[in-house]
Amino acid sequence: MSSLKVIVGSTNRVKVNAIQNVFANYEVEGITISSKVSDQPISDEETIRGALNRALGAKRFGDIGIGLEGGVQQTSYGMLLINYGALIDEKKKIYLAGGTRILLPNEVSKEIYKGKELGDIMDKYTNRLNVKHDEGAVGVFTNNFVKRTDIFEHIGKLLYGQMISGKNDIKLNDNR
Repeated sequence: MSSLKVIVGSTNRVKVNAIQNVFANYEVEGITISSKVSDQPISDEETIRGALNRALGAKRFGDIGIGLEGGVQQTSYGMLLINYGALIDEKKKIYLAGGTRILLPNEVSKEIYKGKELGDIMDKYTNRLNVKHDEGAVGVFTNNFVKRTDIFEHIGKLLYGQMISGKNDIKLNDNR
């Protein structure tokens, strides 16, 4: 087991479990870190910023900080569910990755435009509580063929792969 400690900027068990699956040889812990974006990010840029803010906050508590953020992006074909991740390694290199995109039904998109958060909409849509802590919207709309853990695990793999390659790190600018 690596002596490096990985901190996930969330206590959502889906996100933490996904990172534990990828970073199996590391100590992984989830802590509450604000994304500093709206509860429902509505663009690629805002979703990336949320993931990056969570990673920056998480890095203060460990060797590696990881932020994962779900959001939506409007396209000419409809509103897409999106997700991004950011990782800051022990050398303070920053890596970004994006993942799954799936079209949301119009009835869900309309609720988002009314200012509601996707997680709350999905609870009402499914008549269940805490869908975002389980299969997520992606699970609901793929008949559980793909679950929320799967998409965040995929992002975790993209981040981890970049980190071990040491390539593709980004530099922050003051426009964040």
